Amino acid sequence: MNMKRWIALGAAVLLFVVAAGINTVSSFMSMNWQSMMEDQLGTASGQVEQVIEDGDARNRIALLRADGVIQDTGAASPLFATGYNHQAFMEQLEMIREDKSVKGVVLYVNSPGGGVVESSDIHDKLVEIKEEKDIPVYVSMGSMAASGGYYISAPADKIFVHKETLTGSIGVIMESVNYGGFAEEHGIDFVTIKSGKYKDIMSPTREMTEEEREMLQTMLNDSYERFVDVIEAGRGMSEAEVKKWADGRIMNGGQAVEAKLADETGRLEDAIAGLRSDHDLDKAQMFEYSMDAGFGSLLGVKMQSLFQGDLESRIIGQVLSDYNSPRMMYLYGEK
Repeated sequence: MNMKRWIALGAAVLLFVVAAGINTVSSFMSMNWQSMMEDQLGTASGQVEQVIEDGDARNRIALLRADGVIQDTGAASPLFATGYNHQAFMEQLEMIREDKSVKGVVLYVNSPGGGVVESSDIHDKLVEIKEEKDIPVYVSMGSMAASGGYYISAPADKIFVHKETLTGSIGVIMESVNYGGFAEEHGIDFVTIKSGKYKDIMSPTREMTEEEREMLQTMLNDSYERFVDVIEAGRGMSEAEVKKWADGRIMNGGQAVEAKLADETGRLEDAIAGLRSDHDLDKAQMFEYSMDAGFGSLLGVKMQSLFQGDLESRIIGQVLSDYNSPRMMYLYGEK
């Protein structure tokens, strides 16, 4: 353990000692623990490489996991990170790009999709890795790889899909909640002052005009066409072939293979074996990234448990925030 982490450890212990001297539980709970801990232990992702299949360290295969809704929720601190972490995932991709020993990538996707921007981030970085390093990228789809989950899979050299995988849902969606009628019924009046007539477009307090709907539909159509282009380039399909399936429908793994949206049925181990045999990587070491298993990560688990109620409040707040600020999503199902 280097000096920086020893100092961080000491600071964290000191914080607990101070907390033990606080007289009331309410005072303890009101402290901004996340801010204090991140100040002491840092906000870096704290990622380390974990070898999962030993072999030639000069020729390595990186295993990545996109598990959960592909959405940038902000801080990438290992202390309080839960679910998919976009910043950490993008860091992993960049580390792979810079690592000369990585000769192949297996991406496990288990996601209903997510943000248009975040999905594009991942897709573009994968294409960059393939082109700069000239290495293969194989995808293994889990129980779900729909919408944005398929978007990030499209540039793969080969896609393995379980027969029961839920995939497809190629398209874009944008939603908001309109509670204007409810407010009017209960005598609630919303006062809006704006600089332009479109400033409150998709406002939850009024009906959308046809002109506004047409504007938003044009935006969604643009993103949809980019989605189609991504599949055309990644799968070597024509526009007509893609659009035959790109109407938002979902399909299982077997149907995806028939539609040429996937290559073979199989599990993660099949994708790994395929990459090894197809690209002479039988003796290659395989690794994946994980959070540092030191004191910081263990403390993070305890802190998440301690503040479970607070985390639930944050989740509820995030849902409300999502609908107050609607955005385009490559997403299947509800948030």
